[in-house]
Amino acid sequence: MKLAEAKEQFIQSWGVLGSQWGINRTMAQVHALLLVASTPLSTDDIMLQLSISRGNANMNVRELMDWNLVNKVIVPGDRKEYFIAEKDIWKVATYIMQQRKKRELDPMVKVLNQLSDVEEDKKDPEVKAFTQAIENIKKFAGQADKTMDMMIKAEENWFWSNFLKLFK
Repeated sequence: MKLAEAKEQFIQSWGVLGSQWGINRTMAQVHALLLVASTPLSTDDIMLQLSISRGNANMNVRELMDWNLVNKVIVPGDRKEYFIAEKDIWKVATYIMQQRKKRELDPMVKVLNQLSDVEEDKKDPEVKAFTQAIENIKKFAGQADKTMDMMIKAEENWFWSNFLKLFK
């Protein structure tokens, strides 16, 4: 397989994967393009290689920057904006988890907390079934939250433990 064909297949596959994660397909494709690029790319480069509009390219690059997956870089002697993706896949996964937790899990936990205090007869079978279901979901969401926090902090803990080993 030629490199151009392999890159195209990766970009398309990353786009499908991203859409399964709840991320805009074009955003995932822009990320994939920047992820495998050997040099920083301008908005024009992104538009050309993905056949998307300037507005679409700009909007998705800005969103990727909000997720900390892409950074703007300066290319000496050029006035265009250039972008690079975070290449450390552990950091990429961590940033995605942080965003998904913030956008999906945190609001759901807030709603579950509001729903858990039903002001009706607790002995009523309907109320009991409802509150039991909400409590079970809250427990699961709490465990998911702890697990995500642990995974997000894992790299930080790895860094500090290795850093401290230098001084032993």
